[in-house]
Amino acid sequence: MEFNKARVSLSLAFVLLAGILFSGLSAAMPATTDVVVAKSHDSDDDSDDDSDVSKDALPHFNSVSQAVAYIASHKPQKDKVWTVFINEGIYRERVVINVDNVHFVGQSQETTTIVFNRYAGQQVAENSQEKWGTRRTATVEILGDNITLENITITNDFDYPGNEVKAKDDPTRLSGTQAVALKTDVNSDRTYLKNVALWGYQDTLYLKGDRALIEGGTIAGHIDFIFGEGTAFFESVSIVSRTRYSGGDSEGLTGYITAPSTHLQRPYGLTFNNCRLEREHGVPDESVALGRPWHPTTTFSDGRYANPYAVGKTAFINTYMAGHIIQKRWTTMGGTTPSGTKRPFNPHTEARFSEYQSHGEGAPKAVSSPAINSHFLNDKNAAFYTKEAVLRGWVPNNIPNDIK
Repeated sequence: MEFNKARVSLSLAFVLLAGILFSGLSAAMPATTDVVVAKSHDSDDDSDDDSDVSKDALPHFNSVSQAVAYIASHKPQKDKVWTVFINEGIYRERVVINVDNVHFVGQSQETTTIVFNRYAGQQVAENSQEKWGTRRTATVEILGDNITLENITITNDFDYPGNEVKAKDDPTRLSGTQAVALKTDVNSDRTYLKNVALWGYQDTLYLKGDRALIEGGTIAGHIDFIFGEGTAFFESVSIVSRTRYSGGDSEGLTGYITAPSTHLQRPYGLTFNNCRLEREHGVPDESVALGRPWHPTTTFSDGRYANPYAVGKTAFINTYMAGHIIQKRWTTMGGTTPSGTKRPFNPHTEARFSEYQSHGEGAPKAVSSPAINSHFLNDKNAAFYTKEAVLRGWVPNNIPNDIK
């Protein structure tokens, strides 16, 4: 199956009449809403005050970051979960969620977008030698605990395709093109993405935190676009491989869906259940690997080298796979040795990769080697990959009781 993204117009305008503005918000706004984010509709207002915190209405802000800052200014209350409603619009900003217990609800995935374009090789400031690096590129970065995002599109729109088609000797061609859409930081836990679309190219979703539940929605990219050390359960998500224009790597691969760096002590890494692996028009047959093992370069007492304890884990359970998935399933990834040389890490012996009851054109047609055969789970082993087990019993509070 080929997947086509409906293009979001950057000229999205708001034409709601002032008299029906609040009723328009109320139609989609949860009853528990504490804060509203909406684009300003008063073009004649030259005030620097971007908020309305009058006593007669809910606090209103023009950006998501302002709403986060407002919540951060309040002393945490026991059992209080803030609800932030984000009206339709394109919010060009980088959002760092450094608070706990917040539920962000967009008016709809199709009409509410948060977008930014930072990339790894970009200078932190003009004339600075410091670069952002992958870890600081996310359009939305979650540092807090118990954060929910619902009905929102999050995009890193760094122009990877435009840069990719430039000649290698073109002085304007950029390096460090990793550009994250969403990141969960190492101290975050209980992240819930419900009907969220994440769009990027290389490194779209960076999972460093503990438990994350991703239900519905879309994740799109091409190189290692779901990666990291975090524990996550993906339920009924469309995983979309995007088109490359450089012809792929030396093996002819145009992409890798996952690049886990799960610590050896963690029993679960990235678990996909009832998901769909789809592709954009132009992604060739048998050109995308299910994953490759990422051993991040880490500082130890005897030097910096690929972390031997990062034995990545990915499992695909009952997942539809279109014809772009390669029959050998998994592939290698390079890393630095203690002596400073480079070597490939073997996906069969230096990672924990598996699948069970894959179906579709990209499902395995024949087992070509004992190494590949070792990744297929039997019924007994597949039974361990439940949502309850992966998330250690955590269930988001905003899932209705009848579907928990």
